Amino acid sequence: MGLNLTYIEGQTPLDEDEKQDLLIPTISTQGELDEFEQQNIESAVQWTMFHASSADEIFTEQFVRRLHQRMFGDVWSWAGSFRRTNKNIGVDKFEIGITLRKLLDDARYWIDHETYDGDEIAVRFKHRLVHIHCFANGNGRHSRLMADVIVEDIYDRSPFTWGRGSLRKKGEARSMYLAALRAADEGDIAPLLEFARS
Repeated sequence: MGLNLTYIEGQTPLDEDEKQDLLIPTISTQGELDEFEQQNIESAVQWTMFHASSADEIFTEQFVRRLHQRMFGDVWSWAGSFRRTNKNIGVDKFEIGITLRKLLDDARYWIDHETYDGDEIAVRFKHRLVHIHCFANGNGRHSRLMADVIVEDIYDRSPFTWGRGSLRKKGEARSMYLAALRAADEGDIAPLLEFARS
């Protein structure tokens, strides 16, 4: 029967070979996939709550990959591995490692030199991380959780609320989120920073 997925604006479609790496063969619909992924993500969130991390640990390729693997590793065999194909968004697949390294170095600089407030560091990191699009799927959810880890573990602040609505479904929260991302793409981080705490 195969995996029948539907995509809404702003979501990155999986290639057919990426769909073959599903670890739960009984999943056949978007709803079932969303449910299993959400269970996996909730487990990852629990892990982050009991695994306090320093900036030196968070801003590493290993941590970025490990968090994605914890979020999606029960569902997808490629979880935590950089994507092997180009997508409708993101840097070229061969540039992922070096572009991520630059972001990680920039984030450490921002912290060391107090370039931005903690919330802004986390949101800027999230925006650039999702723009790199390291993984085949789950980049938005992963980048938001990375931002939450940054503000919680480094700055001892509450996690972001991200509009308090579902960002996986069409609706006002998703529309506001996409508009804020587009503004950040144009150099205006303020709407995304405001949305993160709304």
